[in-house]
Amino acid sequence: MDIFVGLASVLSDPVLLGWVFLAAIVGMIVGAIPGLTASAAIAMLLPLTFYMEPLPALAFLYVIGKSGRYGGSIAAILFNTPGTAASAATQLDGYPLAQRGMAGKAMKVATISSVIGDFVGEILLILGVAWIASIALRLGPPELFAVYFAAFIVIGSVIGKSVTRGLASAALGILVAMIGLDPISSTERFTFGSFDLTNGISLVPLMIGIFVLGEVFTQIESRGAKTEMVANDQGDAARNRLSWAEYKPCLPHVIRSSFIGAFIGMLPGLGSAIAAFVAYGEGKRRAKNPEAWGSGALEGIAAPEAANNAVSGPSMAPLLTLGIPGSTIGAILIGVFLIHGIQIGPTMFLTSRDLVFALFACGLIGIVMYGVIGYFGAAFVGRFITRIPTHVLYPIIFLTSFVAAYTSRGNLFDVYVMVAAGFAGWAMRKLHFNPAAFVISFVLAGGAEETFRQTMLMSDNGMMIFVTRPIALVFLLIGIAAMAARVRSVNRQARALAAGTSG
Repeated sequence: MDIFVGLASVLSDPVLLGWVFLAAIVGMIVGAIPGLTASAAIAMLLPLTFYMEPLPALAFLYVIGKSGRYGGSIAAILFNTPGTAASAATQLDGYPLAQRGMAGKAMKVATISSVIGDFVGEILLILGVAWIASIALRLGPPELFAVYFAAFIVIGSVIGKSVTRGLASAALGILVAMIGLDPISSTERFTFGSFDLTNGISLVPLMIGIFVLGEVFTQIESRGAKTEMVANDQGDAARNRLSWAEYKPCLPHVIRSSFIGAFIGMLPGLGSAIAAFVAYGEGKRRAKNPEAWGSGALEGIAAPEAANNAVSGPSMAPLLTLGIPGSTIGAILIGVFLIHGIQIGPTMFLTSRDLVFALFACGLIGIVMYGVIGYFGAAFVGRFITRIPTHVLYPIIFLTSFVAAYTSRGNLFDVYVMVAAGFAGWAMRKLHFNPAAFVISFVLAGGAEETFRQTMLMSDNGMMIFVTRPIALVFLLIGIAAMAARVRSVNRQARALAAGTSG
């Protein structure tokens, strides 16, 4: 199989293994720092990959995303402050165990469960992605535009708490992507007479601004309200030793949650946080002692961590087969593919098959690396983070962002774009709009416009072509049904909340 060829090539390259190892450490540390997500770290490190070979560049950022998802559990368990949104579910049972001096045991459960979940997701990706690509090759422009349309609707309506704000964030991303020259007529759009805007908005400074500067501004604003992180007593070694008898009851939850996370990962825009809470809720419903969940149950750590990390691999499937990122990390990786001249989409498995399976091999090796490092060194990582003062950390991130934005093209205008995007990212967080929906839509807009133009050129009946093509119609209906289901769910929650308040 191709994956074994990929594993052999990766294991025989010590430099590539070094990048994977570094990514496992960097991702874990970044994920464990509250307020600094793996997406922000990847956006900030993206310019570094301009000077690397394609495979090391992709593997470095891909593994950071994997280990970053796991790293969030360290802060959740030790400090009661989730390092990532997905690890908020881990916090419910992890922190009570830490308070009882069993933080080491909780982190070992989180590590093993994360590794199993990540492996399940990666194996499913490896087994299924080529088959999905072969089907995608048969899709024409109308079907592809319908897929883009469904992705816009799903991403806009599902990500975040508000359907209206989510759709508005997606629409804003499309609008910003249209700045520049029309791809067919070459007329200027939304440039306002600025020469710098004729080439459009560059992806790298936009992402650094939205994810990194926006988060820094948010942290600066909330600094006074936040309490200092204090690592809990790790307890004695005997209490923190994890036995097979203790972990065995977690295994059914881990297996079930891994498939839940893998399924959610294949759906664009849903992400790790939704997977973790769905798995936690399902695990608690099926638990023998559900009343123990929320007060230090090991199963309550295992279930969300498995689902959280199982998202990682399958979220790459829509990116590699259709060019549609399933997550913010996927949206950033599109930039790496494009920078190195690699055309993503179903033809990728004809033109760059060896690269794809070598990347999957790096993912498998990265899982093993962060698993070993985390099992034996998560407590050390936690202590290391407590020694980094926030008044030192965030200025360094701030300055690094300016350097990264400028070096992407050596253009001072990109720095202005980054600063503007930083304030926009801060405002979106403050007003409860969704930065992830904005960026993913920005990335998708170009492909959506191209396929729509192609569809109109081949259509004799205008927009009716989407009705007469069954596959296109199905995807359009999926998008509309997803939005309707989300609106119904939000309305039901609002009515339940109103009933509880009045009662």
